[in-house]
Amino acid sequence: MKYDFDLLGKAKYFSIGSLIAVIVGAILIVTIGMNLGIDFKGGTKFEIVFNEEVTTAEVRSFLSNSDQLSALSGSKIQGIGKDEMSISTKLDVGEDKEVLDELERQLTQDFGVSEGNISRKSVGEKISQELQTKGWQAVGLALLVILIYISWRFRLRYAVSAVAAVIHDVVIAMAIFAIFRIEINLPTIGAFLTIVGYSLNDTIVYFDRIRENASKKIARKGSTFALINKSINQSLSRTISTSTTTFIPVIALVAFGGPVLRAFSLALLIGVIVGTYSSIYVASPIVYLWDKYLASE
Repeated sequence: MKYDFDLLGKAKYFSIGSLIAVIVGAILIVTIGMNLGIDFKGGTKFEIVFNEEVTTAEVRSFLSNSDQLSALSGSKIQGIGKDEMSISTKLDVGEDKEVLDELERQLTQDFGVSEGNISRKSVGEKISQELQTKGWQAVGLALLVILIYISWRFRLRYAVSAVAAVIHDVVIAMAIFAIFRIEINLPTIGAFLTIVGYSLNDTIVYFDRIRENASKKIARKGSTFALINKSINQSLSRTISTSTTTFIPVIALVAFGGPVLRAFSLALLIGVIVGTYSSIYVASPIVYLWDKYLASE
């Protein structure tokens, strides 16, 4: 299917909106802060399967009324399913082992939960800080490698545009997670990296078509604006097909994946939508403006 939309002509409105969204998103991330899971802030998380349905209020009352478990009274309690619940605490696995063991003992005694239905995941504070540091280092290295590779395969303007689109997508996704206090853990980071890959793949498709059209003698006779707009329209059918086929299973994951997969699938959903948008209204306009005002060739 052939399209002939003036997509680049509308870019100035959408790009301004994107810039505002990224600035506001960055401010929200700094001021509100991310809801980091125990992978990045340390602590212990219990996942308990009860023999019958139990409310979070009952579990919170159970923790508050026990002298041995008073240190756990401020823990985060979240229902996972009808009879399944998680308890997340900042208590360190080394320093507070007795309290954590006591929780398991009292759950078995007071609620009749079998030991096989209690799982515990603990991350020390030093390890969590190391994970944060290495995570940021990995992100910085990945962006640098992307910048170098795309500069080599295309030109610097394309590389900067692709990295800008990736930053746009990740900042917006993180801002949404910050606003709704969705927990950030290792699987969520995996979803964010998937967003990076999806956004880059979509952007490179447009860049490849722009480069292909630019190499044709007939394309050189037109303006850069017309060239980029034509290239976007030529690739739009593929983008719609790819995004739709990705969007449908991700929607199914969000709807039926349950609480365990909800954060991961939500990050993917945001990535599909924002990644498709940024390829057209973030990356392509930057290439056009660079070519118009900064290119020496």
